[in-house]
This record gives sequence, C-alpha cells and structure tokens, in this order.
Amino acid sequence: MQISSRFTIAVHVLIAIETFKDSYKITSDFLASSVNVNPVVIRRLIQQLKKANIITVKRGSGGADIGRPLKDITLLDVYRAVEPVENGELFHFHEKPNVKCPVGRNIHNIMDKRLREIQAAMEEKMRSITVEAVVNDAKKII
Repeated sequence: MQISSRFTIAVHVLIAIETFKDSYKITSDFLASSVNVNPVVIRRLIQQLKKANIITVKRGSGGADIGRPLKDITLLDVYRAVEPVENGELFHFHEKPNVKCPVGRNIHNIMDKRLREIQAAMEEKMRSITVEAVVNDAKKII
C-alpha cells in the first residue's frame, strides 16, 4: 500500500503558500514550479483544499492563501482533503475470498479489527501534527 503523492504535494503547497505569501502572487503556475508538476495537478489540489476550507483563492487576479490559522490545520485535515478513501477505510479488502477455504472464510475475522486499529493509529498521529509545526520546521531549513 502506498498513499499517493497528492498528500505530500498538498503539504508542499501549504508550506510554499505560507513561505512566499508576502513576496509573490501565489498562483497555480507559481506553486507548480515549486513542486515541479503540471499546473493542472496543482489546480485540482487547490480545489480540494479550498473545499475543505484549508485555503482560500482570490477571484479575478487570483492567488491562494491559507484559509484558517495554521495551528488549526492538521496533517489529517490535509490528508482527508486530498486523499479521499472509499467508505472512510484506508485498506481495501479483496472482494470475494474463497469461503470454501478456511483462511478465505475467516480472513475478515482475522484482519478487519487490526486494519481499523492501524488506520486509527495513523490518523491519530496525523491529527497530532499541525501544519504550523511543519511550516516552522521548514522555516528552520529554508
């Protein structure tokens, strides 16, 4: 399993917005140059972040900004905004295990609780890290 790059790109975008907000107009082209991806990728992420009230986008002249205090945005907020998971479940189980096989017949009983616990632990850790903390770390090395 691998989380797509949308999450890390979204964090990159938020750090770039905060870092350059006073020096540049923050457009999708500007952000795309920082991330080194096509601006279309950034525009999609911006829409997802905007929908989650993480960023705002100015009409007309354009430009993105952080939509609420950085201390109030967690990595879990960002993750949920850009990495929608089916039915809220990170792990997708294979569709039809063989019920004639003792393993296939019991695989959900064996794994479901454990997978929920793993996802809960990951989400709890992400909930404990704010974007403010990540931006502060970035400021130390940029």
